[in-house]
Amino acid sequence: MMESQPLQEPTATAPAAGEETAGAPPALLPSSLNYLAIIPSKTIPYVWTVFTAGYIEQVLPGAIGSSLGLLFCGKDIEPVWGRKEFLKFIILVNSICGILAFCFAIGLYYVTGKESFLVTPLSGFHGCLAGFLVALKQLLPNLELPMCFFWKIKAKWMPFFVVCFSSIMAFIVPDSINFLPTLVSGMYVSWLYLRYFQRNPLTGLRGDPSDDFSFPSLFPAAMRPVTDPVANLFDRMLCARSRPSEVALPVSDPTKASRRRERGERVLEERLAGDHAADTEAPARGHGTAED
Repeated sequence: MMESQPLQEPTATAPAAGEETAGAPPALLPSSLNYLAIIPSKTIPYVWTVFTAGYIEQVLPGAIGSSLGLLFCGKDIEPVWGRKEFLKFIILVNSICGILAFCFAIGLYYVTGKESFLVTPLSGFHGCLAGFLVALKQLLPNLELPMCFFWKIKAKWMPFFVVCFSSIMAFIVPDSINFLPTLVSGMYVSWLYLRYFQRNPLTGLRGDPSDDFSFPSLFPAAMRPVTDPVANLFDRMLCARSRPSEVALPVSDPTKASRRRERGERVLEERLAGDHAADTEAPARGHGTAED
């Protein structure tokens, strides 16, 4: 991440010969970041950056990680949702995360007084990747995701793990605090959309009001005394207008919710099995034609 003085006019003078420049921030930003990444001090003229920043990575490891995350999460989510809904989810989460990232940066500037929050470019796909983890919790909560070496963690605990890990890193590496608001925003926005607004392709109804996908379910049971009041508060503030979907799809019947989840898992398994069978039949068919 860049420090508090990356934005200089092109007319800035070059350092004198022999002057020490090691560790100093670059005088100019790449032109693409100026017009595609969120730079809070320039966002008002360049409003479109809140919608484009989610697709721009500033470093190669970030681009590789985002690509791998999109591939690995997409192969489990896209067959159930369909391509159109999958793309809609990406655009929606990235756009709202961009708006919230701008608001958080402005807020941090007024709280801390540090100009670095105004001039540091904000971009990256990590908000949408966090949303994918929430989607996996909904679709395949018991899916084991590899972390490192031989350690795996179930999909239903991944959102909580990522929030905890990112919060710890924000204290260890101060610059990483720029990623935390986007990660948290991506998780909450995706949960809000999946919980209340997404149309279920199996039932035709909106949302997933099952107890297994409630906001407190994102956290361990031991935290319920803290998460339940917070969830109820945000539910009354932000989600009260979505109650009709719960009338059509009652929360009080966990059997139906479990049955819908099992049906979704079967659909995913059948589609993946069909794709695998098609891939294996194609070479066999070509081999048989060659023998004839």
